[in-house]
Amino acid sequence: MKPSLAKGTRDFTSHEVSRRKYIINILQKNFELFGFQPLETPSFENLSTLTGKYGEEGDRLIFKILNSSINEAKDEKKVSMTQDFQKALEKPFSSENLTDKALRYDLTVPFARFVAMNHGKLTFPYKRYQIQPVWRADRPQKGRFREFYQCDADVVGSQSLWQEVELVQLYLKSFAELKVAVTIHLNNRKILSGLAEYARITDKLIDFTVALDKLDKIGKDGVVNELLEKEIAQESIDKLDFLFNQSADALENLHQLKEKFTGNEIGSKGVEELEFVITNCQNLGIDAKNLVFDITLARGLDYYTGAIFEVKANDAQMGSIGGGGRYDNLTEVFGVKNIPGIGISFGLDRIYLVMEELNLFPEDATSKVDYLFANFGGNETIEALKIIAKLRQNGISAELFPENAKINKQFTYAEKKGIQNLVFLGEEELKNGTVTLKNLKAGEQKTVSVQEFLNLQSV
Repeated sequence: MKPSLAKGTRDFTSHEVSRRKYIINILQKNFELFGFQPLETPSFENLSTLTGKYGEEGDRLIFKILNSSINEAKDEKKVSMTQDFQKALEKPFSSENLTDKALRYDLTVPFARFVAMNHGKLTFPYKRYQIQPVWRADRPQKGRFREFYQCDADVVGSQSLWQEVELVQLYLKSFAELKVAVTIHLNNRKILSGLAEYARITDKLIDFTVALDKLDKIGKDGVVNELLEKEIAQESIDKLDFLFNQSADALENLHQLKEKFTGNEIGSKGVEELEFVITNCQNLGIDAKNLVFDITLARGLDYYTGAIFEVKANDAQMGSIGGGGRYDNLTEVFGVKNIPGIGISFGLDRIYLVMEELNLFPEDATSKVDYLFANFGGNETIEALKIIAKLRQNGISAELFPENAKINKQFTYAEKKGIQNLVFLGEEELKNGTVTLKNLKAGEQKTVSVQEFLNLQSV
């Protein structure tokens, strides 16, 4: 059978893994600079933990795990999967009999579950970061995979809007170090609720936000058609037409919206919160052009209650490379109230694609071996391994070619692996206490004493 990959998954070469680690190391460093602590959760959760948290469309993308055995109704007798399928074909069955677990869809809901289970042991506000893979049964396409990594930073236990300001700073600092020019799009779910009240479609809030969140993909006409399909009246859609004609000035747009929300309590609250965030970001020296009030930004997750973020690369067509928002009620579904939260996510895989497209990876982002020692066999090999051990103690990567092969073969190995320095310790060098170094990139060769060579590496 010819081997193949499951759709939406990828292998990563050593070159790609090194570059991914380069991104992760920068993000992890900044997470910790901002006071976040690491956390890891299982790759799969109880299905009941995940369902009902992401909206109807999100729930359809959850990867369910087939049970390997089934508990019979009364005697809890285990039956084989084959028998269970046969029973399922013969009579109606409950889906819970087939699956009660699923691969995690994101990192936020498992985090909320963790907080609900451990809130008595945590110090609030609790700040955690998490870098792990997630899975979605989505249609694979450029920048969209079924298995991908998220790099999240969340704060729970605080309603302070300064958390939103800090997360904007975290985004901008991290992307500046990655040399990816970005714009952060902001909105507030209270504003979206206010718009639904303004257009008198409060009962259609979810349909409204889901359609609006697709504006970048399907355009104004597509959004309008979807709203009509959801039985939202043309009169209401006409009242919302101004959404598609916003100016470039975020605060000016908020001011105009404030006038429309006169007497609209929830909408006015959303405007007030977003004004606070944008104004104070600018007070801290953040350039206004880095922040966009995007009134059509909805983020298609049901659990957001306040600020929502989406990050887009300025110089690449990739969609969002980061996103997040405030979720003040998420732990309530797990029976724990009054633990507000907010978090952001960096999309590792999309960031990688953007950096690759724009040639932003530094040369040293790919890990390479510093020295390859040619293998001459016999005592020369033993002495070479002794020097290699000393290099490794000094943090210098080195390896011995495993076979006493023709020198051309060893040269070819070094070139293909990207090793620039070849070290010869042959019979003559062994007799004189020297090594011969050849820089394959420069084509230069020199002979130095073993001690001089080691001293150079320990500087």
